Amino acid sequence: MERAGRVTVPSRIAGALVLGAAAFFLPVARPEHIVSEPNFKELITNVTAPVGREAILACIVKDLGVYKVAWLRVDTQTILTIAGHVITKNHRIDVKHSDHLIWYLHIREVRETDRGWYMCQINTDPMKSQRGYLDVVVPPDILDYPTSTDMVVREGSNVTLRCAVTGSPTPTITWRREDSRPIPLGNGVTSIEGPFFNITKVNRLHMGSYLCIASNGVPPSVSKRITLIVHFPPMIWVQNQLVGAREGQQMTLGCHSEAYPKSINYWTRDEGQIVPQGGKYEPSIFEDAYTVHMNLTIRSVGPSDFGAYKCVSKNSLGDTDGSIKLYEIPSSSGSRSTYGNGTKYKGKMGKNYGNNYVDGDPNVLKKIDLKLRGRKENGRDDDEDYDETSGADSRGRMSATSTLFSSLIFAILSQRRLFGDLQTLLLPA
Repeated sequence: MERAGRVTVPSRIAGALVLGAAAFFLPVARPEHIVSEPNFKELITNVTAPVGREAILACIVKDLGVYKVAWLRVDTQTILTIAGHVITKNHRIDVKHSDHLIWYLHIREVRETDRGWYMCQINTDPMKSQRGYLDVVVPPDILDYPTSTDMVVREGSNVTLRCAVTGSPTPTITWRREDSRPIPLGNGVTSIEGPFFNITKVNRLHMGSYLCIASNGVPPSVSKRITLIVHFPPMIWVQNQLVGAREGQQMTLGCHSEAYPKSINYWTRDEGQIVPQGGKYEPSIFEDAYTVHMNLTIRSVGPSDFGAYKCVSKNSLGDTDGSIKLYEIPSSSGSRSTYGNGTKYKGKMGKNYGNNYVDGDPNVLKKIDLKLRGRKENGRDDDEDYDETSGADSRGRMSATSTLFSSLIFAILSQRRLFGDLQTLLLPA
């Protein structure tokens, strides 16, 4: 392949060069000794080149003989090359040929302005020509303006994020969360297509960084991070508002808070005094983004520690608090019992001498049982002594005895819950 040289001439003969270029377009009659005229062997293949790279258009000619080949820019009618010489002043243009058969037009450092039709001509009579198209593709680029920047909004407002891009072909735009989690729009999607990303009534779950990703098949794809910050006043959740503890026990109270901007968090007592840090009180805070978990650990709970506590959260948009009541769980004793939520119940106890639970008589339950069983305990048959005249009286006595027995059992169970002892006492002798 031969490389053409760039034509550099003194200014005094520049006019002659222009005349020579113009003479190229005068048709040349075919000499008598030439049997056939030159012709194109193949069509010019269209070329696609990324911006900044080199594009090469090829024109294949057969039987060129004494004729010449020229390259032109169609839309501007600019002569680029004639034969092996570069005519244009564009330093990025060059021409090469392979044995006068294939003529290559080289365009270095391709620009978007180079996109268009190029013509290969042979100065026959009439002139022969064919065209090829150069397409210049441009990787995507995100414009700083009017693309959205980081945004700070109040919870409940409407938000629109915009991503402005350039590139050829026109890039597609995709929105994603930077952490790859689903976008909280109610349908579990992880991406949104289009230059605009609209959020109606934004809330704290939307807060985070979003990526605007532009791609058009021309590497590299590009992206821009846009951080959405949502402001809202503090909110507090208390899981256990009533907490019981015994004296000497270590107890931890807890609250869950959400706020942005970040809140100031502390604990207070009944009268509003702030719980100090140190000594028997140990406040602790665990933060994650806009969420805060507040703990207050009380070492060795004492009588003065029982009462109401408040976890308080404040930021520039407001403040709130949550209440927790710490009550005393009494230690086990014979005079007090604690049920359910710590309510204390007091009851009068019967006499208690060893295993004597009711008025000091250990045989009271056996006596009631004997009455219920009737004469069988004495070896007599009930059927023999039963008649219609005595049936009503017997039923009355049985009903009264059953009522007395039930009352005694209920009183004993309510005061002592001695299931095992009752089971033993109720066994037949």
